[in-house]
Amino acid sequence: MTTTLDQLRHSYPQFTYESFSFEHRDRALHIRFRFVIEPDIVFTPHTTIEFVNDDRLTALDPAVLENLVFHLGLIEMVSYWKATCSPRIVVQAGYLDAKQIAWWTDLFLHGLREFFYVNQINYKQKDFFTISPMHQASVPKPLHTEALQSETDLLLLSGGKDSALTVQMLCEGHKPFNALLLNPVPAAHALAAQAGCPAPIIVRRVIDPALLKLNKQGHLNGHTPFSAYLATLGVVGAVLCNYQRILVSNERSCDESDVEFLGSEVNHQYSKTLRFERSFQWYTKRYLAPEAYYFSFLRPLYEIQITQMFARYPEYFEIFKSCNRNLKDDSWCGNCPKCLFIYTALYPFLHSQEILQIFGEDLFQRAQSIPVLCGLLGLHEHKPFECVGTKREVLAALYMGVQKLKSRSVSLPTALQYVNTEVLPLSPDIAQIAQEIATGWGEQHTLPESYVAVLKQGVSALSESA
Repeated sequence: MTTTLDQLRHSYPQFTYESFSFEHRDRALHIRFRFVIEPDIVFTPHTTIEFVNDDRLTALDPAVLENLVFHLGLIEMVSYWKATCSPRIVVQAGYLDAKQIAWWTDLFLHGLREFFYVNQINYKQKDFFTISPMHQASVPKPLHTEALQSETDLLLLSGGKDSALTVQMLCEGHKPFNALLLNPVPAAHALAAQAGCPAPIIVRRVIDPALLKLNKQGHLNGHTPFSAYLATLGVVGAVLCNYQRILVSNERSCDESDVEFLGSEVNHQYSKTLRFERSFQWYTKRYLAPEAYYFSFLRPLYEIQITQMFARYPEYFEIFKSCNRNLKDDSWCGNCPKCLFIYTALYPFLHSQEILQIFGEDLFQRAQSIPVLCGLLGLHEHKPFECVGTKREVLAALYMGVQKLKSRSVSLPTALQYVNTEVLPLSPDIAQIAQEIATGWGEQHTLPESYVAVLKQGVSALSESA
């Protein structure tokens, strides 16, 4: 791969964010970007933001709208730059000051570490890449500085259990919201309907087929900081549609890294971490929209706590889906780490019939689930590059699952037999670990006080019903 990387960087020395354009028609904003990799690669991806209020869009300062679209292109370009890892990134489409260049450089270096690890790229080599604006004397793009309405929030909604729990907690806490759905799958549509959002903001993002063609030809490919794209899109959507707060459903488990590479941590979920959240808040306030506020509602909780709370709401069981392999088919594959993690996390809190209704079979009865569980426990080279809980949480959930069956004098299925004999004896303090995770509250978060109260009310209700 080093040879391929060197060849690509030599053949394609410069990546240019050349331009962006947009058109307002049919209650939608149609956006197109143009990225050029010298000498002969051109990408023109496009995005459509639907259900935009025409009066609101017309009233926006055109220069402010340009700045928002320009930034959507900045985060979009990450996916295209990685095809060649060109040493020089030139931003011709707009202005960047020194602090912005440092911020975007930091995002590349942290958000692409999994990509660097998988492709064994020494991203720490001197002058690996530079970001620079084409026109140093350009005037900074104007911020959106008008007050945004705060009565209704904008929730970035997927089809998973975390989104479902946020929907439920906001409804119980009487916090009105609308949803933003990106390339929505059936589960996301169903959750929006369940939440009572009759007109969610729909975003259609289309990857340029030229990139997919290059990937098939052997150009570099891999994971990008997708949640950073969602965060940027959320701020753009909030300003376009007049919302002050942008909510996501990332939890404290996101902060655990997967592996170490070149002396630094690699985290598949970097752009879901508290570090990124705080960094993006700073950037939004300084360069996008000072009145907008992006934060994760579930940040104080572990995945296992979220799953236990989610298990109280059977109305979502048939709706939610979290399998990345079968997401478009609205089903669970039952084989991937994500499926096994969700199954493991739900197992202690649901009746056997309920979990069978969700997944269609007992995944713990299958011997092939054992190596996947070992990966989730961190017993392989690295934790799976998936949005899953921490290694300690997986261990705690498996322990709780074993204890549940033992208390009912039920024989352990194949995978749990293995865990009971080979894994749990290695952690004599597992009962204490499980208790700490089940009752923990992370004080490191950025929730406004009123949202802390709503979330704590949900946690309290769980404790009272236990």
